[in-house]
Amino acid sequence: MIRLQTYAGLSFVATLAVIYHAFNSRGQFYPAMVYLSTSKISLVLLLNMGLVIMWVLVFVGIFHSEAWARYSFVVEETPYTRLCGTKNILTVNGTFPGPTLYVRRGDTVVVDVYNKGTRNITIHWHGVKQSRNPWSDGPEYITQCPIQPGAKFSQNIIFSTEEGTLWWHAHSEWDRATVHGAIIIYPKNGTDHYPFPKPHAEFPIILGEWWKQDIDKVYNDAIQSGGDPVASDALTINGQPGDFYPCSSKSADTFKLKVDFGKTYLLRLVNNALQISLYFAIANHTLAVVGSDASYLKPFVTDYISISPGQTIDVLFTANQNPNHLYYMAAGVSSDATPLVVENNTTTTAIIHYNNQNHTSRSTTPLIPKLPSYDDTISSVNFTSRFRSLVDKNHPIDVPKHIRKRMFFTVSMNTLPCPNDTSCQGPNGSRLATSVNNISFVTPTPIDLLEAYYYQIKGAFGVKFPSFPPLKFNFTAEDQPSYLETPKRGIELKVLKYNASVQIVFQGTSIVDPSEHPMHLHGFSFYVVGIGSGNFDKHKDRLKFNLVDPPLQNTIAVPLNGWIAIRFKADNPGVWFMHCHFDRHMSWGMDMAFIVKNGKTPNTQMLPPPPDMPPC
Repeated sequence: MIRLQTYAGLSFVATLAVIYHAFNSRGQFYPAMVYLSTSKISLVLLLNMGLVIMWVLVFVGIFHSEAWARYSFVVEETPYTRLCGTKNILTVNGTFPGPTLYVRRGDTVVVDVYNKGTRNITIHWHGVKQSRNPWSDGPEYITQCPIQPGAKFSQNIIFSTEEGTLWWHAHSEWDRATVHGAIIIYPKNGTDHYPFPKPHAEFPIILGEWWKQDIDKVYNDAIQSGGDPVASDALTINGQPGDFYPCSSKSADTFKLKVDFGKTYLLRLVNNALQISLYFAIANHTLAVVGSDASYLKPFVTDYISISPGQTIDVLFTANQNPNHLYYMAAGVSSDATPLVVENNTTTTAIIHYNNQNHTSRSTTPLIPKLPSYDDTISSVNFTSRFRSLVDKNHPIDVPKHIRKRMFFTVSMNTLPCPNDTSCQGPNGSRLATSVNNISFVTPTPIDLLEAYYYQIKGAFGVKFPSFPPLKFNFTAEDQPSYLETPKRGIELKVLKYNASVQIVFQGTSIVDPSEHPMHLHGFSFYVVGIGSGNFDKHKDRLKFNLVDPPLQNTIAVPLNGWIAIRFKADNPGVWFMHCHFDRHMSWGMDMAFIVKNGKTPNTQMLPPPPDMPPC
C-alpha cells in the first residue's frame, strides 16, 4: 500500500500528481488503494483505472508542485516453509522477497520503516546515490544507528540519474538474507520509453540463498568461531528453491513464468546471495543484456549471465522456442573456489511455461540450461568485460579524464590471532579476517560515523586511511610470506575534496585464500575503466583503459587474483561506505568509508539530519 501525503505548501492538486507518478511503463497502477491527505481532511479513495486517468487528464497540465509517494515498511517475523521445515524469518510487510518499489527517474519517496521484529534493523537503498542525503543511506553504525525493536524511522529516498533496476535490503548483520526487494526506476514522464524495443512484460528475478537455521544464528556462530559460516542449504529464485531440492518440487513451490510465443520479456535480475556469485541462464533461449545497476548498456547477446552479490542486470529474452516444452531458468554458483562455495555447488530453478500449449503433445520434463562450472573464472570475467555504456544523445556519459586523486587498494584475505589463547576455526587456529590496504575495519559503536563527523565528535574515527598499501609485494604470487597475513585493525576514513576526480585500482591478492571480491560503493556510481588478471601494471595497463564507453556500476567484482580500475567524481557530500558484498568478508573487515567534504554553495552541501534519526 502506498501512502501519499501533502507536504508544507503543497496543494491538493499537487498531491494528486503523485497518482500520475505511480504508473509504470505499461500503464499499470501500484497499488489500487491510495491514501490522500491535506492539512484538514483525510480521504480514502478506492481508485479504478478510469478514475485515475480522469484525474490525470484534468490536473497533469496545471500543477506546479511536487508531492512524494510514501511507503510503509513493517519489519516483522513471519513463518515460511522451505526444504521440508517451517521457521520464522524477518520480512517486510510479511512478504519474502519483500515489496517492489516502483518509481520514476528523479523521484523522491519516503519510506516509513517500523521495526516490529525482535532485533535491531537498518534498510539500505542499494545503488541510489541519495544526493546530499547520507542520513537515509542505511548501513548500520556508518550513517545511522539501528532502528531498535518498537521504533520507527522515516527515510527519504532521493533518486537522481538512476534508471533501470536497483534494490533495497537490510544492512544490519546478515538480515538481508530475507529482508530485501527490487526497485524499478522508469524513465521520467514525457520520456516514457526504453532505449530498446518495449517488452511485452517485465519481471523482477531475485536470486538468493536459504538456510534451514536462523540467519542470526548463522551470523553469530561464524563471528564467534572465527571460521567460515555454514553454507546455505539452497539457492533460490524469487524466494523458491526449485525442483532439485527436497520438498520443493510441488507446483506451488517453484516460481513459474508464463509467456506467449513470439513475445519479448524484460527480466530484472538481482543477486541477493549473501556469500556467492552466481551464473544464470534459460534453457534453449539466448539473453540480450541491456542494462546493469540502473544504467543502460550497449546490448549484447549471451547464453549465460554472471552476476555478483549486489549487482543488478537487465536482460531481454524472446519466447521463440517450441511452445510444447517446459524450460528451466537456473542459477548456480560462480567464480570462487573456496570450500564454502564447493559445499554449495547446487542449482536453483524456475520454470518458463508457454501459454496455449498443445496439452496432448507437450513435454512434462523441463529442459535445463548448461551453466559454466563454479570454478570457471574465465567465463565470469569474459562476461563482465563485455559491458559498455550505451552512450547516445539521450544517455551521455561523463568519464573523469583529469584525475586529481589516485588510489591503489589491495583487497585481501587475512588472519588474526584468536583471543584469550583459545583456538578458532580459521587456518592454524586463527580467526579469519579481511582488509583493504592492510587495515581490517572495526565497526564503530556506540555512535555512527556520519553523526560523529557532522557533530565533530573527536575520537570516533581517524582520517589517515592510506591511498596505497603499506608494503609492495608480488600481490598474486602462489606463495606469500606469513607476515603478510596479519592486518592492522582500526577505523580510518579517507577524506576527499568536493568534486575531486577519483581513480581507484582494486588489486586482489593471494594472501591466505585468494577470492574474487564484489566491491560496492555507497553514494556513487562509478565507471569501470579497466579489468585484468595478475598484478596491475600502471605503465602498461592504464594505456588500455576504456575512457570512451565504460560501464557505469555501483558494484563490481575484483577478479580472483586480478584487478579492477574505477573512476568517479566526488560530487556527493557526506560519509559513504565501501565494502565487499560477500557478507562474511564485510563482517571480517573488508570495508572503509569516504568523507566527501561540502562544496562552497548551498546545493553542494550535505543536508541536515532529519529529526527522527534513530538513537544508539
